[in-house]
Amino acid sequence: METTNKRKLEHQGDEHRVHLIVYHLIWCPKRRKPLLVGKLRDRSQELIQVKCKEKGWVILTLAIQPDHVHLFVQIWPSDSASEVIKALKAYTSFFLRKDFEPVLKKLPSLWTRSYFSSTAGAVSAQTIQEYIDAQKGI
Repeated sequence: METTNKRKLEHQGDEHRVHLIVYHLIWCPKRRKPLLVGKLRDRSQELIQVKCKEKGWVILTLAIQPDHVHLFVQIWPSDSASEVIKALKAYTSFFLRKDFEPVLKKLPSLWTRSYFSSTAGAVSAQTIQEYIDAQKGI
């Protein structure tokens, strides 16, 4: 399942700052189990969208594979990649474990402690979008 926001990357700002900070983030369920399918995948997407909207983070692309999540997101300079990951993992874990208790009860935790992050400065935004789009075929 994928959600893509095809709008042009634009600088964000307020009265004190102007910025364009985008991250490509990837995280996986514990033991890389292919859990993120069907209703669990749909609920994961919904929860990620809710938390990002609440925090003011703009989802550029969200692709949920059975065993990992790709998120290309624009954030505020006051937030770090680790804070974004921490917030999304905590929020989704709380609700998914509550909503899908019989399926997820066997796992000691829903997500691994690991994650991948890359800024669009290291590679172009287009390269990241193409990489995520290519993941749909996996």
